[in-house]
Amino acid sequence: MRSLLLPGALAAAVLATGCAPLLAPPYAADYETLDKLEATRPGPVALAKAQPTDAEDKVNTVRLRSARLLSPSGSFAQYLQDAMMRDLSEISVYDPKAPTRIAARVLANEIDLGVINGTGRMDVEITVTRDATQRLRKTYRAETAFDSSYASIVAVPAGQAAYPRLVRALLRQVYADPQFVAAIGR
Repeated sequence: MRSLLLPGALAAAVLATGCAPLLAPPYAADYETLDKLEATRPGPVALAKAQPTDAEDKVNTVRLRSARLLSPSGSFAQYLQDAMMRDLSEISVYDPKAPTRIAARVLANEIDLGVINGTGRMDVEITVTRDATQRLRKTYRAETAFDSSYASIVAVPAGQAAYPRLVRALLRQVYADPQFVAAIGR
């Protein structure tokens, strides 16, 4: 009897993983990068609403084979904005009333589970303005790679876990860019 239950439970787990929507794990900051950004003594910054806000927009829809990865923030643009807000708050420069404003527009947002190796790609246009004067407008690209599998029961959780690392890789590039640092400087 036991030998019949194990394959049934495994099949149920595979089916559930393949069909059910999954939440992206919480973002975790790269503290080494934040320490370097903080050392540049940036001025206070506000964040504009990240775009696109429509949860059904292509960049806010991430497929992991037949499963759909959802943002706990409602959209992946909002996930990115929340990550930036946490990072900038961590180094005490986030101020919603600051004259320097960062706007983010997600242009590409993909996780490909592959067969053996999975990849992720995110392109984001960052615009920094101060008192309505544009100081920076630049597109950043981050890519990530992770071990995957032909088997969805392995690949789907690997892709799910890779998403916050993709966002961290993107923000690491933004925060380390001398042009971005100059744009948010005092």
